[in-house]
Amino acid sequence: MKKTSFAAVGIVVTLLCLGHALVLSAAGAQSSPPASGAGSALLVPQAVLVQPADLNRLLQAPSAKPLVLQVGSHVLYAEAHIRGSQYAGPGGEADGLQLLRSKVDPLPRTQSIVIYCGCCPWNRCPNIGPAFRQLQQMGFKSVKVLYIADNFGANWVAKGYPVDAGR
Repeated sequence: MKKTSFAAVGIVVTLLCLGHALVLSAAGAQSSPPASGAGSALLVPQAVLVQPADLNRLLQAPSAKPLVLQVGSHVLYAEAHIRGSQYAGPGGEADGLQLLRSKVDPLPRTQSIVIYCGCCPWNRCPNIGPAFRQLQQMGFKSVKVLYIADNFGANWVAKGYPVDAGR
């Protein structure tokens, strides 16, 4: 396994956020979606949010573990992701939502699922809101969302929580 440094993850996250801003700018959109926009992570109910320390403890416990899905950029996932998590496509894109649907469709609707992104600060994440809504629309009853305030590098990797890299 490749050792991933916080600096490397931080650089990737910064480049992804800048790339997202450039795409939105080129399309004539604002670089920051409005807090109440359809794709906003701010629309995810607080009751389903889980803090990084709490998810880390849950994943370390001997009890049954939730399915953890990364719903952000594949570049970010390849650089570093929560140990044991699976890539499910960028939730802010139609192809990403299709990948998410195909990954979870065979599962029982009682399956415990945690989704996360970590590409940008929470209020700018284009992926969490649509992915969460998709899982709700599919009838999943036990969906939690990892609250990543700043980015995956700062709020998971820098805390020393377990990561895998290079997939």
